[in-house]
Amino acid sequence: MTIYDKNLGTKQKALRINLNRRIYGSFAEIGAGQDVATNFFKAGGASGTIAKTISAYDMAFSDAIYGEEISGRYVVEARLMKMLIREYKLLNIRLTETASEKTFFAFADTVAALNYQKTNDPHGWIGLRFQLTPGGEPNDVVIHVRMKDNDNVLQQQALGIIGVNLIYACYYYYDQPEILLQSLMDDLHTDRIEIDMIRFAGPDFKEVDNRLMSLHLVKNGFTNAALFGPDGNVMNPAEAFYKRHIVAVRGRFRPVTNVFLDMLKKGVKQFENETDVDDDKVVVVSELTLQSLQSGDEQINEKDFLDRVDILCSLGQTVLISNFHEYYKLVSYLARFTKQRMALIMGIPNLSYIFEDKHYTNLTGGILAAFATLFGPKIKLYLYPTLNSEQKLVTSKEFTPPTHLKGLYQYMMDNDKFQDVQNPNTNLLSIHNDSVLRMIQNGESGWEEYVPESVAKMIKENCLFGYPCEV
Repeated sequence: MTIYDKNLGTKQKALRINLNRRIYGSFAEIGAGQDVATNFFKAGGASGTIAKTISAYDMAFSDAIYGEEISGRYVVEARLMKMLIREYKLLNIRLTETASEKTFFAFADTVAALNYQKTNDPHGWIGLRFQLTPGGEPNDVVIHVRMKDNDNVLQQQALGIIGVNLIYACYYYYDQPEILLQSLMDDLHTDRIEIDMIRFAGPDFKEVDNRLMSLHLVKNGFTNAALFGPDGNVMNPAEAFYKRHIVAVRGRFRPVTNVFLDMLKKGVKQFENETDVDDDKVVVVSELTLQSLQSGDEQINEKDFLDRVDILCSLGQTVLISNFHEYYKLVSYLARFTKQRMALIMGIPNLSYIFEDKHYTNLTGGILAAFATLFGPKIKLYLYPTLNSEQKLVTSKEFTPPTHLKGLYQYMMDNDKFQDVQNPNTNLLSIHNDSVLRMIQNGESGWEEYVPESVAKMIKENCLFGYPCEV
């Protein structure tokens, strides 16, 4: 086990790799020069590490080597994987005599750095396929980054640093996945680069849960949100949401209840019935915030997080982990990836939260600035009713905002920014997550009728959420 030294510089890392005679491989870089390989050349001793470098910069030349992409795009994971597969294969074909002495690697990146007009969205895919023992099966570590420097040269520099960090981490921190992830930002800052996806694969990472690594990305502040699908595979938001309509619903999901499923099903159906929504292009996202995963000052319970995610995934949900406390930040984030219509589905109590001024004191324009984003031209809120203390139904028509915001609320109503979810199952409105959770933890009978049958089965079989299993 290598002790993590966060003060180890980029040149020192490159030199240590160069001096390790067992590490040997190729570099293939597209879109921002040979920035990673350059660090190894400059460090000295690179002849013992670098088999070759290639920059298939021209699209036609790149297609001739790696094949064309169905999407027609070049900065995508599919292109990165073709690069890794081809370059790693060539090492093994051409260097059979040294295969018993070396641990081969293929490093690749495909990047769209800032253009001359500064009008594009700089981002890139970076990956390493590598062995830990000569002749051993390879592992993959793949990341997606967004580059924030307002200068092309600075972005190239940041890319070179994170590439060195990735190679070093894979060889020296492979047995400490959390340290591996943390070290990727050595010599960098989140003001310069964002890592919004990471994926581990291979025999030496068979115990790594990529969903948990997504959580660590958000916890460490490397990104504000991370995404993975019902199959548990991590997803890149830009690709998952590309030209798609997005429906988002926030919750604690501890546990998922029947009222949530009714709200989701009917809210999504209403959204799909909108005239300008193509229901074949709708992606539904269940969002968990870091705040919802914590209780007071306690640390996030990783098992509890995975328990909630397991249940959501079993119900076919795509899951977003975020650091967005306010809804307008969630909308702003989603709007980065699509120009199509979007929707938030929520219960009426969440509307009270949205209309509290205290959440927007950090904004120069206060609540008006937040609402300009939250209620943009492509977004609508679908509101699920609740019962008041007198057990009467409360919809958007009965909702009472603070007195000084009544005019603002009426403006939103007049412009069709709210829509009540139609035909809710009123028999479910008395279900409250906290009450169901208490029943589960106390071993009381009857809670099973408040959650989907498959969820009740998972809770009992796996002793989830404090359910008192018999020993």
